[in-house]
Amino acid sequence: MGKPSEQRKQEIIDATLDLAASLGVKKVTTQAIADHVGIAQPTVFRHFKTRDAIFVAAISSIGEGLFRNLAAFFSGTGPADERLHQLVRAQLRFISQNKGLPRLLFSDRLHLESPLLKQAVQKIMNGYTQQVSRMIREGQAAGLMRANLDAEECACLVAALIQGLVMRWSIFDFDFDLAAEAEPLWGFIAAALLVDGEGAVL
Repeated sequence: MGKPSEQRKQEIIDATLDLAASLGVKKVTTQAIADHVGIAQPTVFRHFKTRDAIFVAAISSIGEGLFRNLAAFFSGTGPADERLHQLVRAQLRFISQNKGLPRLLFSDRLHLESPLLKQAVQKIMNGYTQQVSRMIREGQAAGLMRANLDAEECACLVAALIQGLVMRWSIFDFDFDLAAEAEPLWGFIAAALLVDGEGAVL
């Protein structure tokens, strides 16, 4: 008896991310995925029509996991600056456990070849920056963050700083502790955003 459909789909997604991390996106073929899972290639196509459909599912799965991990900081009741600090920590910790993500994010497949994959990433990025900009506006209203800053622009810059750090981590083959970079990164963000230019060490 075969495994339930959703369980098999998740195995295919997990295999895709594992292979992307170790081999790079170009070498992630449906045959390689099938071999990694231990199934026949036609079984892959019973669950996903195309390779790009697998990539989109993988990105969506990671996006959902990321937002689950960050939900408490987006909707929490504590000071906005403390929640943003905790969010940066949690986000880098989550990404450090998903090495296939940067391989997909910085691949030609996403940037040049697959509009569907690009749209999936854009949806996640837009949702993230909307939530961060809302936190920044909250911090501004509470007198914690500089009132003269554009919240949307700052949210995009926070995202860009994190993306740049993740790109460096990927380029250097994950040879440093990404999660440990949260505090230096937060120090830079705090100096730019906070009224006193300092972020409390929690």
